[in-house]
Amino acid sequence: MSRKFESVEDDAGKVTRYLRHPNGGGFVGPGADVAESARIGSMTYVEPGAQVGPGARVGRGSWIDREAKVGDRTVIGDGVYVGHGSVIGSRVHIGSHSRIGAGALIGHGSHVHADTTVPERGRVVAEASRRRRAPAGKRPPRRPDHGLAA
Repeated sequence: MSRKFESVEDDAGKVTRYLRHPNGGGFVGPGADVAESARIGSMTYVEPGAQVGPGARVGRGSWIDREAKVGDRTVIGDGVYVGHGSVIGSRVHIGSHSRIGAGALIGHGSHVHADTTVPERGRVVAEASRRRRAPAGKRPPRRPDHGLAA
């Protein structure tokens, strides 16, 4: 379940205020779509048009710029800047004080270390966590003595 934050405008059409997110106290701009189960740290800004998925955690002092998308169960550290139009997949971990450039793509399950800069339109993809074994019919036969002479 997500909550779409409504626009609060004055007579000139300017946004007059951001609203506090109920989980954590960060500021959410009008038109931002933030899941109710997401945690937004204090002094964190989620700009208008941004999306934050369910179970995501955004650290203190971070900035999610306009039209950025943060996936489900993603962890963003303290003081991270996520640029305009960036897409961050599900189950991603971004270390503190990192900078994600505008239009960057961070793939599902990826890890961005602390103090890292991803350039504009940059790509980060996860590595395979382990080698896959070949099916039983395609593996070489095991030698019972493991090649050792008795």
